[in-house]
Amino acid sequence: MRKPLVVGNWKMHGSREMAKTLCAGIRAAGDAYIGVEVAVCPPYVLLPQVADSLRGSGIAWGAQDVSEHSAGAYTGEVSAGMLKDFDTRFVIVGHSERRALYGDTDVLTVGKLRQAATVGLVPILCVGETLEERRAGSTEAVVARQLDALLGAADAAQLLSSLVIAYEPVWAIGTGETATPDQAQAVHAFIRARLGATAADTRLLYGGSVKPGNAGELFAMPDIDGGLIGGAALKCEEFVAICHAARTRPGRS
Repeated sequence: MRKPLVVGNWKMHGSREMAKTLCAGIRAAGDAYIGVEVAVCPPYVLLPQVADSLRGSGIAWGAQDVSEHSAGAYTGEVSAGMLKDFDTRFVIVGHSERRALYGDTDVLTVGKLRQAATVGLVPILCVGETLEERRAGSTEAVVARQLDALLGAADAAQLLSSLVIAYEPVWAIGTGETATPDQAQAVHAFIRARLGATAADTRLLYGGSVKPGNAGELFAMPDIDGGLIGGAALKCEEFVAICHAARTRPGRS
């Protein structure tokens, strides 16, 4: 049975006061998370505070990126070991904003994923196509290329054993546009088919303007195991409602 997972990506938003208030609100809604794994991914500088606020609640915390290096003279970078030192559970790798704005390639993303897995973090690998690529009918080719950088690695089987994958159509991130449940399901089914032996156990998340109003329909799809939530993760009531939608999702095996 794949346990539903909802992860909030705060991106470059927040302050100490905001983190305190938001974490308190999320923690207070504990009943909404029965049967669901929940995590929030704040900016690096807020991780210690978020960890202190959520410790003992059953809600996990994660980071939004990680270095492909374990240590060294890499000014401005944060290693997987440093994240692990704060009891971080998840780390997002290959987010479309990292790929588009900072040049993270498929190969670099696998390097980051490998560092995360080495220290016991759970990587959330993001894949997805732009609007132009979708209009060109290239969705499956783009997603396949992003996945194949991992599947072709010598240690692919080991890396896949702890992996979460998030499908995030770039055209639906922060735009208010959302893939229909059927569109999202089609890509999730394609991803699962491409994973091979680990497919049945790998959790696949949808990330692209998930809101309380559409979460239930999206999470009801057979290959969608939860969500990677952006804007709605910054609003306690909306995030909790999305988590509740995952809680009431039909079980999948």
